[in-house]
Amino acid sequence: MDFQLTSLQVDLQEATRAMARGLYPSARLHQMEREGLDRAAWDELAGAGVFSLRVPEADGGVGLGSADAVLVLHELGRALVPGPLVWSHLAAGLDGCDGVVGGLERPGPGATAVVQHLDALDTLVVVDDEGVWRVERPASLEHRRLDPLDPLTPVDAVGSVPRGVQVAGPEVAARWRVEGSALVAALLSGLALGACDLTVAYTKERKQFGRPVGSFQSIKHLLADMLSRAELSRVATLAAGVHLDQPEVGHTERIVAGARVVAGEAAIENGHRAILSHGGMGFTWEVDAHRYLKRAWVLDATFGSVDHHAAALAELL
Repeated sequence: MDFQLTSLQVDLQEATRAMARGLYPSARLHQMEREGLDRAAWDELAGAGVFSLRVPEADGGVGLGSADAVLVLHELGRALVPGPLVWSHLAAGLDGCDGVVGGLERPGPGATAVVQHLDALDTLVVVDDEGVWRVERPASLEHRRLDPLDPLTPVDAVGSVPRGVQVAGPEVAARWRVEGSALVAALLSGLALGACDLTVAYTKERKQFGRPVGSFQSIKHLLADMLSRAELSRVATLAAGVHLDQPEVGHTERIVAGARVVAGEAAIENGHRAILSHGGMGFTWEVDAHRYLKRAWVLDATFGSVDHHAAALAELL
């Protein structure tokens, strides 16, 4: 198994980074808090092949693998790109699942479903043990707006989720749970590195006693720890992507669960450290530091939390 990036993968990563930063600068993210999901920017992501990356070329996709998808999602997480990225990626190529696609695990009897970006969705996909189901016109469902943790991830409580039209069987649903966990881990690893990038830039500019605070030994240690966590999570998620492409070389579910734990802990801890390193300004909404921690908390509730995957990892070892 070779973990060195190919020249194509390096180009793919750099192109995604440039596109994400161009479409979602900090000022645009602040604007989207008021206006909601930017459909024009989303269409550009779709046109660039972000969601059809793993769809075979014969079916109109790019025809790449899960390792390539992990690299792309890592850069989107690093740039704080909002929206149901993982669900739209998983659903690409399914009948009728075009545009902005959200999703959720079907809730149990009497449980309330929480749907992200409900107003912006073209399609809602629901996963259960019987397969994958497509729900049309999700915005027309009876819903109640909730206070979002991440201002860029609006959430609604839906009282009743229709059964929908089945578009895939139980084997696809089971595969999605593993692949979705790996893709969420990629977003989290990107968040961990993005928080590190932001903190390094700030500590180079912020001065005390006539010196940048980043030159102080305690801050150097903090930044080194942030980078170490980000790099470990990046490698772990890349390994998960490679195992999805080559399942014969190891226990894919165990590798994905491990990546999810490492990436989740790295994103949350680096989010905390980013806020603290910005001092009093770090606790304000004007500074982007809070976005990384809030997004990490939101993603930690998607396809299983860190604790869920840690327990699964313990059972698989």
